[in-house]
Formats: sequence, structure tokens, C-alpha cells
Amino acid sequence: MKGVLLVNLGSPESPTAKDVKPYLDEFLMDKYVIDVPFLLRALLVRGIILQTRPKKSAEAYARIWTSEGSPLIVISKKMHQKVQQLVDVPVALAMRYGTMTIQKGLQELKDQGVTEVMLLPLYPQHAMASTTTIVVLAEELRQKHFPEMTFTNVPAFYNKPDFIQALANSIKKHLEGFDYDHLLFSYHGIPKRHIRKTDVTKLHCTIDGSCCNTPSPAHEFCYRHQCYETTKQVVKLLGIPEGKYSQTFQSRLAGDKWLTPYTDVEINKMPAQGIKKLAVVTPAFVADCLETLEEIAMEANEQFLHHGGEEFMAIPCLNDEDEWCGVVANWIEDFKRK
Repeated sequence: MKGVLLVNLGSPESPTAKDVKPYLDEFLMDKYVIDVPFLLRALLVRGIILQTRPKKSAEAYARIWTSEGSPLIVISKKMHQKVQQLVDVPVALAMRYGTMTIQKGLQELKDQGVTEVMLLPLYPQHAMASTTTIVVLAEELRQKHFPEMTFTNVPAFYNKPDFIQALANSIKKHLEGFDYDHLLFSYHGIPKRHIRKTDVTKLHCTIDGSCCNTPSPAHEFCYRHQCYETTKQVVKLLGIPEGKYSQTFQSRLAGDKWLTPYTDVEINKMPAQGIKKLAVVTPAFVADCLETLEEIAMEANEQFLHHGGEEFMAIPCLNDEDEWCGVVANWIEDFKRK
């Protein structure tokens, strides 16, 4: 019997330092997130970051928390329910970090008689710190607890025409009535070394501005290429002219060389460049979360206005939009027929 496991990032149980600390510990101690030897990672995370970060992160979570709970969890559950209503195979929802574990999701499917699992990480672009860590953990759990199961891993869908169409339609809908000067595509940042580590050729990814435009097997796992490709295809569908859009990377940590240009730096420059009405879309996420609701819709908005901007629009993620849920349901139908 076939079934589906949708997997997103996760969330603390509450916007308190007490609950944020173990969540951050699990997240940052993941060897695919901070990819340094264990002892150094433990020193950085438990000796330095977790001494101050939980309180600050809890304050950020508190700004976006709703009466229903974490926006990412609430939205993911709504999306999951809609998708389940559109298909006749079991669909479970899990998170890579936190209490909604992948193991629980697989157990839920097993209890319904599922032996063939479509594993769908809810990330359009492939990255070590998102897709890889989900796939690796799921396989470890399969071998240990669910040996009777087989997995079909859904690859990054950054350039799938139906995803691009749904994303473009969503952006177009939200931009109606907003006479924007500029549309910014802001993707989650990653360290540059992650790009080089995922380069299957070990030679192609020079991150010099040309490698992402030169065809290569490396692009199958290259986060940077896939981000630029998503932007290129959406812009083409929407007919946005050169000069009226750009792409940046957000959410960097100090101490590493991360993908540039940086979202906050570029947004703060824009008012002086004549960009007074700015729209920002975040296509590395399919559900609104801390990085979109607090970092962009609140922090970036405040900074843009502070530096002389006049109007700012944070375009919501696809969330549980009907077209997006229909796209996922169609992928499930394709899996079911195989």
C-alpha cells in the first residue's frame, strides 16, 4: 500500500526560552546544518550560541505566534488536510525538528498499512541543511524501525512547471493593486561551503557568477543555481522586466562566508536608489514561518521604512492555497500510478 510523508522544518513548542533552547539544540547540532566536527559543533552551539540565542529567538517567535500556535505548524497542518482530502492514499505530516517527528509520521503511515512511502521534503530547492538531513534521517529510521517500507524520495521541485505556475499565480494575485517599484526574491542563505560540498563534480561550483548559468550535473543539488532558476522562471511567466526585480539571501549566521547579496543590506540601500515601493517574496519556503513573518514582514519592513521607503509588501508563501495543494495532490497521483 502506498502513502505519503510531507516533511517541513519544525518549531519550538512555545515562544519561550525554555522551549526554544532544546529546539535550537536539536537544529544546530545537526551535522548537516553546522557541518563541522562534533566537538567543535558542541562548543559552538552549547558553549556559545545556546547561552544567549534562545532568549532572543523566543522574543522573535513571540512576535509571530498565534492563538492556534506556531504559524509554520498551523499552516502545514492546514495544507496537509487539504491535500489529504484530494487523494485517496494516506498522507502524514512530520517535522525534521521538534515533537512532530519523522518517526511518528512513518509510524502513522505504518499503522494504516503503508509499505511504499513517497517522501516529500517541503523545500523547493535542494540544500544539505534542509533536504539532505530529512532524507538521511528518514532512511536511518526506515532501516531501524520500518524495514518493510520502501521510499521514493521526491527531488527538489524548484523548476517543476506546475510549482512555478502556482508560485507565479500567487505572486500575481498578491501584487494586484500594489504599484511596486521593485520585486525582491529573498531566499534563505546557506554557507558557501555547503554549495561546494554538494557539488557532485567537485569542480563546477566556483560561485563566481557564471557557474550557475553553465549547464552541469552539479545543478541537481546546487541550492544557488536552483534559487536563480526559480526566480528566472517566475519572472519570465510574470513578464517582469530586467531592473524591476533582483535576488538576495537572508538569515545568515556570523563567522562564515554565506551566499550574497544579503537581503537586509540590499533592502536598506533601496530607498536611496529610488525604490520607494518594495514587494518581497520568499520562494525558498512553502509555508510562512519565523524567517518570512518576523525577519521579512516585520524586521525588513521596519528597516525599509526607516531608510526612506514608503510602502512595503511581504508576499505570503504558498501556504495552503488551493492551487498549491492541488499541485501536491497531482504529484501524489503520479506516484500512486507508478
